[in-house]
Amino acid sequence: MQYRPEIDGLRSVAVLPVILSHAGFKIFHGGFVGVDVFFVISGFLITSILLAETSQGRFSLLTFYERRARRILPALFVVMAACLPVAYWGMLPNEFKNFGQSLVATSLFANNVLLMATSGYWSLASEFKPLLHTWSLGVEEQFYILFPLLLMLCRRWRPAALMALFALLALLSLAAAEWGSRAWPNAAFYLLPTRAWELLMGSMAAALPLLRPQPVLSAGLRQSLSLAGLAMIVVSVLTFDESVPSPSLLILLPTLGAVLIIVCATPGTWVQRLLSSKVPVTIGLISYSAYLWHQPLFAFARILEAEAPTPSLMLALSVLSLLLAYLSWRFIEAPFRAKGRVSRAMVFGGALVGSLCFVAVGGYVQLRQGMPERMFDASVAQQPGMYIGYNQRIFQRKLDAFPRSDVPGVRKVLVQGNSYARDFVNMNLEAFEQAKLEFVYRDDFPECLGEVTGVHATLLRQADVIVYASGGARIRCVTENIAAAHKAGKAIFYMGGKHFGYNLNWVVRLPAAERANQSNAVVKVARDEELALKGKVPPSHFVSIYDRVMVGEWRMPITDAQGHLLTPDRVHLTQHGAVHIGPRVLYDTAYEQALGRPLQSLPR
Repeated sequence: MQYRPEIDGLRSVAVLPVILSHAGFKIFHGGFVGVDVFFVISGFLITSILLAETSQGRFSLLTFYERRARRILPALFVVMAACLPVAYWGMLPNEFKNFGQSLVATSLFANNVLLMATSGYWSLASEFKPLLHTWSLGVEEQFYILFPLLLMLCRRWRPAALMALFALLALLSLAAAEWGSRAWPNAAFYLLPTRAWELLMGSMAAALPLLRPQPVLSAGLRQSLSLAGLAMIVVSVLTFDESVPSPSLLILLPTLGAVLIIVCATPGTWVQRLLSSKVPVTIGLISYSAYLWHQPLFAFARILEAEAPTPSLMLALSVLSLLLAYLSWRFIEAPFRAKGRVSRAMVFGGALVGSLCFVAVGGYVQLRQGMPERMFDASVAQQPGMYIGYNQRIFQRKLDAFPRSDVPGVRKVLVQGNSYARDFVNMNLEAFEQAKLEFVYRDDFPECLGEVTGVHATLLRQADVIVYASGGARIRCVTENIAAAHKAGKAIFYMGGKHFGYNLNWVVRLPAAERANQSNAVVKVARDEELALKGKVPPSHFVSIYDRVMVGEWRMPITDAQGHLLTPDRVHLTQHGAVHIGPRVLYDTAYEQALGRPLQSLPR
């Protein structure tokens, strides 16, 4: 295949928006489409090589996979190895456990599958995942496993039939992506079947020159279409945001733009001259390594500090990712791609040994629950109250009726909401003696008491106290609910939200003697949510965590006097958190009075 410098230049157009978007620069909020452009480029290059080798009768599956290993693995292994000691030193157990899972999945080119399976309410925020970006490598490598086999089966097909096959597969994949981006967005985003159309668009561009007769485009049309292609990518980068479903029909804008550049940016066009110039080509040559390095740099910058990194720091790290990329390309990528310096046996042997090592290390970290002994003593490290299961144990109280509904003197509390509500129940269980209390938790109780039917009506009839606790999410019918509860002789309360700051990982690096009574600034979005909720609920019916627990102006404690973490994930409570926060929030309040004061409480 003849070298086309403008393709390397197109790589720079893809990678720079990705880096600047992940760095948090809002003007590049659509920079994620750079990955889509990369998929088109990859499909074009791989298909061009495979079609040329097949037509010449020299295609070898072993040689193909050797090239992929030389291209992908050396730089990837170096980045993974560089991440490991920093993650060990700087990440909390839950986060380090997640990192261990990523080591395993990335080594098997399946991080896209892992991220799809673990995405959800409890998943670690993406900006704190050093290997998050390797999901795209998983998509590409899975495609590279299947696509050469498909071409081998179709090697005798005429170009028109091959083009029709590519188009059919791309249309089916695009249809699945359009449907999946709405019905199953996580799966659609991460998995090959809904991403294959982007690679196949590049494949169609590669197969186009084989058609007889070939489409003949005038110089003026090639000029216009290549400019349009570049504009389509730029417009996508500058106008798309997280509300754009991806992948979907809307992603045709940048991917078709990439195809137009590949097909039409021929010598003599302005776009070809621009993309073939020294700077874009240089950045394009190191784009793979730049892509590998940028996310770990950004993630660890966030992990190692209590507050969000400044824009100037993120810009500096963006530049650093390019510098590291050059070194990685010069001293790792280029030598390993030279067959005379590294033999095939060394490539496959190194791939096997490296993958097994990372799988073993990642599996060990996973099995050891993120190695909490790095920061906690053995007795604390094994406490189940440190983990998500402590919150989820409250699902055992998701009942259709109060078990002690007929026992005199037992106050029955119905708590409705999400995981915030489960934390609220845990706070009560830790703060109060339970002989005269009964809690039922529901995550499906109607927001409006006027909509209650069936088993919910039974619970409402039996309850003495009703608590809505969802951190401000989906709150409505407040005035109507308070009036209905008052008419029925029941107390009703709304619990405010809680958030323990931008990042907790920095606590790991403190000496044990300095971990006591640490605090974090509350993030703005959580502060605004609390203030908005206060504006909707009368004070006599509002249970505020912030008002009772903050240790400064909008600062939340994150450790207790013994240095125990109060939260595992910045949002929810450990058992130490429930013990520390529960009494401070619940004692001497209208809520406690509604429970039937004087209530035998635990020592205050």
